[in-house]
Amino acid sequence: MPIYMDLHIVPGVNAKDVAEAHSRDVYLEKDHHCKCLTYWIDELRGHVFCLIDAPNKESVYELHNRSHGLLPHKIIEVQHNFVESFLGRITDPESGQYTDTGLLMLDDTSYRIIMSVNTTDSVLLQQHLGLEAAIKKVAKQNAVIREEIKKQGGKEALHDGREIIGSFIAAEKAVSCALAIQQLFNSLSDVSFSIRIHAGEPVAQTEELFGDTLQLLRDLCLLKQQEPIVITGGVKELIAKDMYHKNSGQLLALNLPDEQFLISLFNMLQKNYADNEFKADDYAQILTMSKSQLYRKITALAGYSPNDLLKEYRLEKAKELLRKKKHNIFEVAIESGFTSPSYFTKCFKTKFGLLPLTYQQLV
Repeated sequence: MPIYMDLHIVPGVNAKDVAEAHSRDVYLEKDHHCKCLTYWIDELRGHVFCLIDAPNKESVYELHNRSHGLLPHKIIEVQHNFVESFLGRITDPESGQYTDTGLLMLDDTSYRIIMSVNTTDSVLLQQHLGLEAAIKKVAKQNAVIREEIKKQGGKEALHDGREIIGSFIAAEKAVSCALAIQQLFNSLSDVSFSIRIHAGEPVAQTEELFGDTLQLLRDLCLLKQQEPIVITGGVKELIAKDMYHKNSGQLLALNLPDEQFLISLFNMLQKNYADNEFKADDYAQILTMSKSQLYRKITALAGYSPNDLLKEYRLEKAKELLRKKKHNIFEVAIESGFTSPSYFTKCFKTKFGLLPLTYQQLV
């Protein structure tokens, strides 16, 4: 059966109440063909996340409704290995506090600090160095990243050939890991990389585990910044002030207004990039800003003009489609928002140094 993670928003929730609710779920689970695996509780934010093996989402709703009436606000389907890699477990932990009646109480937050490390696209590296040299270079870079994640007590959560994702409980550990990777990469020749750190919860707006956090991290990789390490405002608040000031020359910390602006900006691009009639002039109307104000804001934060940022966004989406190998060049161009395959090919060749078809063949 598939497994699901749900989100309950319960202001003022406490560990004992959740433990009692979970025990009632376990008591009735067989009646609904479910298996309640474990849960996480965040008393500070009033959020509870349950992990349940169930036939479908409806069974999860029915189980909660019958056992205690606390219906989830959202349910997503997840994979065992992703949950374990991000959160460290898929069953109850060995540690826990038992009440006098034998009730196991967990006080384990699911809030995680997520670090994304992007190095040069392995396909582009292959085109530049050749297959054998590219394989060795990628292996060396990945070994550095993995070793530092492990040293700082993090977990490697994802690796898709373009980025390695590390998951940490403590923000200072994530930032220390990023700084160590930066120092090691700076000692190597010809290594292009960027590191982005954001914090979030496993279930939010998207249907992907930590989807909102991961999407912002991927979007932030489009920023053309001199500092290879960018942290969001929430991460900055979680690390010690002296740690930030000591390393401020190596970090770019987004303030909350800029972070919210970038989220709105990238959400707008996500919704409209495939429309080839959507132009940079449309930004201002959607974001309710003057064109001049918007130009200054985007240029300052992203390092691109609004037109160039839109093109960069479309090119990254085109690369995703090319890697899937399910579309021809015409389809990739149109689905990425380019007006014609010839214009797309020209932009792609200028940006990446090879033709889209060559890129697709090398994947």
